[in-house]
Amino acid sequence: MSFGLWIAGAYLCGSIPFSVWLGRLFLRAEIRRFGDGNPGGTNVIRAGGTVLGIVVILLDALKGLLPIVLARNYGQLGIWPLTAVALAAIVGHAFTVFLGFRGGKAVAVTFGVWGGLTGWPTLLLLGGLLLAAYLLLTIDGWAVMLTLCGLLAFLVAFDAGQASLSVWLGNFLILAWKHRQDLKCRPGLKPWTR
Repeated sequence: MSFGLWIAGAYLCGSIPFSVWLGRLFLRAEIRRFGDGNPGGTNVIRAGGTVLGIVVILLDALKGLLPIVLARNYGQLGIWPLTAVALAAIVGHAFTVFLGFRGGKAVAVTFGVWGGLTGWPTLLLLGGLLLAAYLLLTIDGWAVMLTLCGLLAFLVAFDAGQASLSVWLGNFLILAWKHRQDLKCRPGLKPWTR
């Protein structure tokens, strides 16, 4: 399979709008009418499907993990082509062809991508950082960006290499764009911290 097909496959895999399709099927709801209006697992939860929302979040993470695992094991791609596959999955979720290029905020798929690239330690780090940031900050977008900055510190500390830093930069730019409305607001600490 050619490099271009791996990129296209990763993009299409990332593009699958599980939240919208499963929300319609099981909740009989258009989940983009809830919360922030984006497709994603948290809006499935807001629509009344807690278990389904968790399933969607896991499926969205799998959309990032699966293309990398397949490309690494069956495509025998080097590190730089794998970088492009990783970013294609994130772009697919954020700008899905199935929803007129209006996708989700790409948080869960980010977890999947980094799980595929670096394994469990990074997933645990990301989960811990995101949970702490959500508990501390009033603006979710700032929590996501702070989490990515923590990931950068981890990558630099463990000399992850230029390819991983390139994925991080692309990931950072996509998430900053998708959270741009939140990032216009000044972040603050949650009341319980005072």
